[in-house]
Amino acid sequence: MATKKVQKFKDLYKASIIKQMVKEFGYKNVMEVPKLEKVVINMGVGEAVQNSKVIDNAVSDLAAISAQKPLITRSKKSISSFKLRENMPIGCKVTLRGDSMYSFLERFILVSLPRLRDFRGYSAKSFDGKGNFTIGVKEQIVFPEIDYDKIDAIRGMDITIVTTAKTDVEAKELLSLFHVPFLN
Repeated sequence: MATKKVQKFKDLYKASIIKQMVKEFGYKNVMEVPKLEKVVINMGVGEAVQNSKVIDNAVSDLAAISAQKPLITRSKKSISSFKLRENMPIGCKVTLRGDSMYSFLERFILVSLPRLRDFRGYSAKSFDGKGNFTIGVKEQIVFPEIDYDKIDAIRGMDITIVTTAKTDVEAKELLSLFHVPFLN
């Protein structure tokens, strides 16, 4: 099932995106063309401090979204005002590369983004200066893999798309060719 979807975005990159990027930026070698390196999905679960079972629900949601087992992130130091102890589980994350990255991006861009309420596009200010783009999603229910009746709480997540682009302009052009909607 996933191989046909993967081929669609991968073939799009190989067939047309590389040619358009070379034409627009005048790269001398095809290997200079920026490409997608990885996608990191991070879900912070602050309420896991009071209730440790919340982290299990967040892990199962993220596993359904990414089709990969998430890594539980733990606190690095104790903060007494937040009742946080060192090494407590406070979130989870997944790093997607290769075929699973292309499969996730296709599902996210073509299926999940249109399901966001009042969505007009992403701001170009979300680039970090090195060609990486971070997207904030306020609720996990925009993903079709999540069953609305089985969730315990609405959780947000950060999706970081890491590219090999040297500048934000190159990265924005690469992502717009992958149909990521940007505000003008």
